[in-house]
Amino acid sequence: MRPSWDEYFLEIAKVVSGRSTCLRRQVGALIVKDKRILTTGYNGAPRNLAHCLDVGCLREEVGAESGHVHELCRGLHAEQNAIIQAAMHGVSIDGGVLYSTHQPCVLCSKMIINAGLEAIYYLEPYPDELAERLLAEAGILSQKMKLRD
Repeated sequence: MRPSWDEYFLEIAKVVSGRSTCLRRQVGALIVKDKRILTTGYNGAPRNLAHCLDVGCLREEVGAESGHVHELCRGLHAEQNAIIQAAMHGVSIDGGVLYSTHQPCVLCSKMIINAGLEAIYYLEPYPDELAERLLAEAGILSQKMKLRD
């Protein structure tokens, strides 16, 4: 059966997540506007820095819980990288939609709000109630999706 547009873009986000260098979770994201992929991103260390795959996970070393102390991490989140790619290449994402393998954290949610994205579709939940509250207050649809088997 032919996938819906949302399913199509979420499947692509899953493929993008395969580039992740995070030891804890592999996340892929893309920003779409008018059914056109504008940018993609996956979680991993900033350019020219060693990847967690190579040097280990700072969060594991200190026992950081998921959803807490985001600053104790070498990596950027997939959503952040997708937004940064748009900025680097002069691509306007205002009015776009984010597709991600995982629900955005509060840091990414604030960037999504200011970037002018209108909706988020994701596959896996993330334990961050503040992110959910801020997105709702900003009027941004954030919806968990399920892919067909």
